[in-house]
Amino acid sequence: MRTYVVGVGMTRFEKPETRDWQYWDMVREAGSGALADAGISYTDVEQVPVGYCFQASTAGQRAAYELGLTGVPVYNVNNNCATGASALMLARQFVEGGVSDCVLALGFEKMKRGSLGSGADGGDFATSPVARHYGVMAARHGFEMSPPTAQIFGDAAREHMERYGTTEAQLAAVGAKNHRHSANNPYAQFQDVYSVEEVLAAKAVHRPLTRLQCSPTSDGAAAAVVVSERFAERHGLQDRAVEIVAQAMTTDTEESFASGSCVDVVGQPMSREAARQVYERSGLGIEDVDVVELHDCFSVNELLTYEALGMCAEGESGALVESGATTYGGRWVVNPSGGLISKGHPLGATGIAQVAELVWQLRGQAEARQVQGARVGLAHNIGLGGAAVVTLLRAGA
Repeated sequence: MRTYVVGVGMTRFEKPETRDWQYWDMVREAGSGALADAGISYTDVEQVPVGYCFQASTAGQRAAYELGLTGVPVYNVNNNCATGASALMLARQFVEGGVSDCVLALGFEKMKRGSLGSGADGGDFATSPVARHYGVMAARHGFEMSPPTAQIFGDAAREHMERYGTTEAQLAAVGAKNHRHSANNPYAQFQDVYSVEEVLAAKAVHRPLTRLQCSPTSDGAAAAVVVSERFAERHGLQDRAVEIVAQAMTTDTEESFASGSCVDVVGQPMSREAARQVYERSGLGIEDVDVVELHDCFSVNELLTYEALGMCAEGESGALVESGATTYGGRWVVNPSGGLISKGHPLGATGIAQVAELVWQLRGQAEARQVQGARVGLAHNIGLGGAAVVTLLRAGA
């Protein structure tokens, strides 16, 4: 059964502890926006998957209850940074499988200031869900005192530089591009523009990554209404329906760890396989895509994802971003929202917010950041630990 996104909503992404709100306030704002965008009420919703990482069990119910008390099933989803896309995937599966005609996917996060930790429980690294991943990093690069997530991705950047000659300026070009894009996004946590030179000169987090190449912690929420074709027709929503043409999730395989490379352990093989499945199922390829929202948690991950999605050959991603092929006037516009680096990264909301941006782009509603003539969009959301979700969307019902 064909599935469509007919309504999206999100809050502005905010620096933690700067706005007086709770996670349920965020969900009320984002969820109400999505329902209003679709022109339906919460009583039309049959199921609600809710994604978040840092709240207690059943926080999804506490948040969804702000939208209504109708007794519908609420599912609490936690898949690290891929949580939002995982909640959206559940929504699509409910509709595609004929279980429900209208599902509301929600994602939120209320975070603390500062860098993310290693995922160790109470400081016991052996209990961390990502102990295997950091073990690969430590075996090859040792363990420094920089933030663990920046360290594992920074070490992947070092490997890419050693292997392919990727330069620090090319990595910085990702940060400069995404900060430039976010200047036109009212939902973005940051709206300042920086040159490549300013990105390079920013405070080092884990060389070669500087602060302006790293996604911040953020507060915020996003929501999407996913419906069947018959629901869209019955409610006259075809004019605002964006089809989920194909979607795939992959997790780590032996390939992720066998090489001992941080490039593999941070998820490039997962992303490549998820993209392959989506292209195969849809009959479309990267050459058909106009606009991309991908998981640039760190600048290097945008480069790794170019290669995984087939936008260029392995090792050519630095040259690709430097050429201007991934910004306005280029072959694709990647992260017109500003991406995680500049829009912000409230973990549970990120994957749904990516799709919200693509829905606005494919409807022609993205205002100053509009990609002209955009008809096909691709979202890529990845979580260390691991999960990669790729979603292909197409304008028109």
